[in-house]
Amino acid sequence: MKGADMWGQKVIAAPSLISCCDMCRLEESVKELERAGIRMLHIDILDGCFSPSMPLGLDMVRALRERTDLLFDVHLMVSENDFFVEELLDIGVDQLVFHVETEPHIDRRLAMIRDRGVRAGVALKPSTSLRSLDYIADQCDTILLMLINPGYAASRQEGQVSYAAKKILDLRKMLSEQGSKALIEIDGRVSRKDIADYGKNGIADIFVAGSTCIEKRELYESAKSLEQFCRNLRV
Repeated sequence: MKGADMWGQKVIAAPSLISCCDMCRLEESVKELERAGIRMLHIDILDGCFSPSMPLGLDMVRALRERTDLLFDVHLMVSENDFFVEELLDIGVDQLVFHVETEPHIDRRLAMIRDRGVRAGVALKPSTSLRSLDYIADQCDTILLMLINPGYAASRQEGQVSYAAKKILDLRKMLSEQGSKALIEIDGRVSRKDIADYGKNGIADIFVAGSTCIEKRELYESAKSLEQFCRNLRV
C-alpha cells in the first residue's frame, strides 16, 4: 500500500486543504506543503446537505491527484455515499473516511473500500456516541473524531466541544481494550497543544491541521515548523 511507512508513523500532521490552502492558487499551495516536508493532505468533500458548505469539487481533487504525490486522506461528509465513494476510489485516494450517521451498511462500505486497496474508516460527529463503533472498530483502519460540528470551521465562534478530551480518551481506551490497531484521527480546531497532549503519549495518531496550526499567509514556513514540531514528538 502506498505510503505504508507513513501510516505506521505516529504524530502525523495532515493539513486541511480547504483551511490551509489558497483556493485561487491551489496547486502552488500544495507544492509549498510538499516543500515544507508535509506528506499527507486532508481533503474534505462536502455536498452542501450534510453540512452547509461545498468548497471543493471532485474535478479539482482529480486534477490535484495528477500533480502531487502527497497522500490523500479524504473525509467524506455527504448524505449519499455511493457516487462519491466510487469517484474518489477512481481518482486514487489513499484513505477514505465516511460518516457513520449517513451509511446504512457500514460493514459493506468498509469492505468495499478496502477491497480496492484503500484504507477505510469512519467519522463521528461530536455528539455521536462511541457505541456506534461497537461492532465495526476492528474493521476500521482509522476512526476520525470531529471536535467541532462539520461544516462550521469558518465560524470563529465554533470552538471544540466541551467533551472533546473525554471522547478522545474514551476512544483510545476502547480500542486498547479491544486490541484494535485502528488509528485515531482528530479534526476541528486542533492546536499544537492538542498535538503534544494527544500525540506524545500515543493517544491520537493523525491531526488535521487547520488555521489553528497553520498560517495560510505564511504557508511554507508555518507548515515546515509544524512538521518539525511533530517530528520532535516522535523521538
